[in-house]
Amino acid sequence: MKPQTATAHILIVEDEPELAELLRDYLVASSFTVEIINDGALAVNYIQKHKPSLILLDLMLPNKDGVDICKEVRQFSAVPIMMLTARIEEIDRLLGLELGADDYICKPYSPREVVARVKAVLRRTQASIPLTQHLIDLDEKTLKVCIKSADIELTLVEFQLFSMLYKEPGRIFSREQIMSSVYSDYRVVSDRTIDSHVKKLRKKIQTQLPDEEVIYSVYGAGYKFEPPA
Repeated sequence: MKPQTATAHILIVEDEPELAELLRDYLVASSFTVEIINDGALAVNYIQKHKPSLILLDLMLPNKDGVDICKEVRQFSAVPIMMLTARIEEIDRLLGLELGADDYICKPYSPREVVARVKAVLRRTQASIPLTQHLIDLDEKTLKVCIKSADIELTLVEFQLFSMLYKEPGRIFSREQIMSSVYSDYRVVSDRTIDSHVKKLRKKIQTQLPDEEVIYSVYGAGYKFEPPA
C-alpha cells in the first residue's frame, strides 16, 4: 500500500463532471494528486496500470457500474475503495461493503467530509500492513524475508506469493488469484504448482519460526497469512 504522502494518488471514477472536479479541487488542496475518469469501462485498466493509492468510485456509471468495477479490482488489488452513490437503500450500502469496499458515502455529501474520510481510510489501511514488521519484514529490492533479524532467501515466485499474503493478514486468496498475481506472463500452471511453492515457502519460514505456522491452508478456498502470536 502506498504511504499517505504529498504524492498519494487518488482516482475519482465519477460521471458527473462538476462533482468530480469539486472533489479533485479539495483533494489537491490537501496535497493529493488526483485523476478523474468518467467512463466505467476505462477504470479497471487504469487501476491496473497506475495503481492509485485510493479510489473514489461512483456506483452508477456509464458502460460499467461501480459494483462490477469493484468486483474486478478485488481480483487483483487491495487498493482502498470508497463507494459514492445517491442510492441510500440499506441493501445497496451492504452490497458495496460486502464486495470489498472500504467505505461508503451517500450523496449529497460535503467535500470536506470526503477528504477527511479519505485520510482516515488511508491511515487505517496502512496500519493493517506492518502487523508483524518487528518479527517478519520484507525487502522487495533483494527479494528477502527477514525473520528475527535473519534473512531468508526466496525465489521470485516464493517472494511474490508471500508478499501477496503478508500484505493482507487474514484474507483468503484462492489458488486462481495467486496464479494470476504471481505468474504475470499467464503461463499455464496447476493447483499443485501453487501448493508446491507454499510447501517450500513454509519450510524456509520454519527455519526461523519452528513452532509457528503463518501460512494456513483453508480447505476448498485457498491460503491465508496470520501473524505469529
